Amino acid sequence: MSRIDELIAEHCADGAAFRTLGDVGEFIRGNGLQKSDLTDVGFPAIHYGQIHTFYGTWTASTKSFTDPGLASKLRRAHTGDLVIATTSEDDAAVAKATAWIGDGEVAVSGDAHIYRHSLDPRYVAYYFQTDQFQSQKARHLTGTKVRRISADSLAKIRIPVPPLEVQREIVKVLDAFTELEAELEAELEAELEARRLQYAHYRDALLTFPETGGGVQRIPMGEVCAKMSSGATPLAGKSAYYDGGTIPWLRTQEVVWADVWDTDVKVTEQALRETAIKWIPENCVIVAISGASAARAAVNKIPVTTNQHCFNMEIDPDKALYRYVFHWVSRHYEELKALGRGARSDLNASIIRSFPIALPSLGEQQRIVETLDRFDALVNSLTDGLPAEIAARREQYEYYRNKLLAFEEVAA
Repeated sequence: MSRIDELIAEHCADGAAFRTLGDVGEFIRGNGLQKSDLTDVGFPAIHYGQIHTFYGTWTASTKSFTDPGLASKLRRAHTGDLVIATTSEDDAAVAKATAWIGDGEVAVSGDAHIYRHSLDPRYVAYYFQTDQFQSQKARHLTGTKVRRISADSLAKIRIPVPPLEVQREIVKVLDAFTELEAELEAELEAELEARRLQYAHYRDALLTFPETGGGVQRIPMGEVCAKMSSGATPLAGKSAYYDGGTIPWLRTQEVVWADVWDTDVKVTEQALRETAIKWIPENCVIVAISGASAARAAVNKIPVTTNQHCFNMEIDPDKALYRYVFHWVSRHYEELKALGRGARSDLNASIIRSFPIALPSLGEQQRIVETLDRFDALVNSLTDGLPAEIAARREQYEYYRNKLLAFEEVAA
């Protein structure tokens, strides 16, 4: 029998008393601290937005600080208090809490509440993550776009209150689970990064050729194209061009070194008739030419239309394999991007047409493509599997957390 099982058997075998949060503590609203007041040094401070984006279940240090003079006028959390974000556009994120276990006080912004209580702080913070807490909280949310919960509503939420010794042992178990989950995520991310580096190494080796000889031709990329084109953007405010559209229309943010099987936006036949957009056949090499996405490449596996920031190359199969050209452009992303012009480092048709490409025989291109596609599939399988693996571990963790914090109610 584990230590936690022994303690539960000894102290709360039949369950635990339930109390409202208002019975075992008080809520104090934060005040006056704006994002613009945050600094890198000074008095420790927590802004409610950071609870959503930075802090976990508990923290012993702050990301930000503020002027000590301002802090003296603000409400401050003490060691052991919870700091709770009481507003969000996402219901699940309302009342996200972090336990302050650092030394001394910490200033707290508006749209956050301090919860000062008599329980183990990390026990309460973990309870705020449970299904039991979330289902109670849901009844008290107000607002439409921005959702809120008040101190009075939080005070009505009930929490199981086993003895402090049991609370602390539950915290130990959940802290260990949290640490194991973080370690697993780091290991999975490291495995994926190792595969990416391995893929990049083999791609670089396979696409590096001697400067002369070896049966390798060096020609401008435009010479391997049967046709080159760019697209257009139908007038954004004209609903007749978009509403009910079925024609795939590709934008540069979807050009991400991968195959394109669908697009986020569809346009109508009217847009095709009345604007400069045009179909391109499947298996074109598409290069983004504008802004942050410039020089990224993709291959469309379905016929699509594109916006004007895509340069579309229909490859002549007698000269090059489209997959080979795609891998070549991806391999030389940095060199191509460096040729961009203007404030946004945009590329243009002339730059891409004249960009050099090394062409071995079609048979050698096929060998290179098959090798790189196998590596690509391996990396993609890891990329696809990683979120699922992490989600499975989180689900397992959440199951045990909910189980550990679920007590039968007994009379106080």
